[in-house]
Amino acid sequence: MNHPASIDAVSAYALPRASLATRLAFFIAGFGLACWAPLVPYAKVRLDAGHAELGTVLLCLGLGSIVGMPLAGSMVSRLGSRAVILAGGIGLMLALPLLALTAHMWTLGAALCLFGLSLGAIDVAANVHGTEVQQRVGRPMMSGFHGLYSFGGLVGVSGMTLVLASGFGVLESALVAVGVVLVCLVLALPRFLGHVAAPSAAFFVRPQGIVILLGLLAMATFLVEGAVLDWGAVLLTEIKGMALSSAGAGYAAFALAMTLARLVGDRFVARLGIRRALVIGALVTAAGMGMAAWGHSLALVIAGFAIAGVGAANIVPILFTLAGRQKVMPTSHAMAATSALGYLGVFVGPALVGYVAAWTGLVLAFGVLVLLMGVVALVAGLKVAPPPG
Repeated sequence: MNHPASIDAVSAYALPRASLATRLAFFIAGFGLACWAPLVPYAKVRLDAGHAELGTVLLCLGLGSIVGMPLAGSMVSRLGSRAVILAGGIGLMLALPLLALTAHMWTLGAALCLFGLSLGAIDVAANVHGTEVQQRVGRPMMSGFHGLYSFGGLVGVSGMTLVLASGFGVLESALVAVGVVLVCLVLALPRFLGHVAAPSAAFFVRPQGIVILLGLLAMATFLVEGAVLDWGAVLLTEIKGMALSSAGAGYAAFALAMTLARLVGDRFVARLGIRRALVIGALVTAAGMGMAAWGHSLALVIAGFAIAGVGAANIVPILFTLAGRQKVMPTSHAMAATSALGYLGVFVGPALVGYVAAWTGLVLAFGVLVLLMGVVALVAGLKVAPPPG
């Protein structure tokens, strides 16, 4: 029989290692996705594709992710987070060179499906593992974990842009990214918590009750993030008069503010509690988006995007914490459902913003996002109960 002291000693040794493994997994997911952004113009030239053709094939990334997330939920139950993150990492390392090389629409679509499937698998497995680590440690950690996703995104897009600007070819730049993913995998794999296999786990569990609600709240929050990514530069140039060369400043401010807020977000959540942190985060996001939509100076608009990033930063980590602690579904399936519903906001949301903007104008389309985050605050205050413990 193990003595309590020996168990505590093992936990004291294992949990910091497991925490590092989780952070590396989140970093891989954010880094891998962001590395694709600078490669898109090169792919468009290779394919000689128009905007509509490219937009259509880019849907394959979302399709792969949406397929990969429920599949990963089942595989985590059966094989554990380590195995799923390893498989997803290998998929990323195969997909990145293909994305840099392929010159045909169908092969690019297949590579994007593999890319999205791999990212979706890593996302679900990292959230499941992060929830387990957080529960064992006994304090909020998910905001910090998601902060590494955001940090990975900043490193990925800036690093890939720098490598390409330094004269490296597209394939060589993709192989540099593969090397970063490989190093992170090698460092992370020995540090994951052990897993007790559940071979009888159901392959698919229909989302229920609170999990659907959490997924819808995540969808709304991701919709705002996708809108800033895809429409923020258009708002700045066409409505606010910013030079085209500086149009990325809005999303840069949003992403940087989100990253910094996530790195300190666990203390914020611990002090305020789950419900209050959700409500305040949604209201701050709404205020920031309102400043961006109706601000009369560029400085005010950019500040609005940054404030929205601060507000949105900790909403999704809290929602994943709640998905990990609910009792109506197995944790891995709940994570998969929350992820899949949430990421629909990223993939479908910008198109919806475009439709609303065509009808009402872009400023009022951003105003709809303000109302949406107000609804998130209201629902979080009335319907979302803090988890036990």
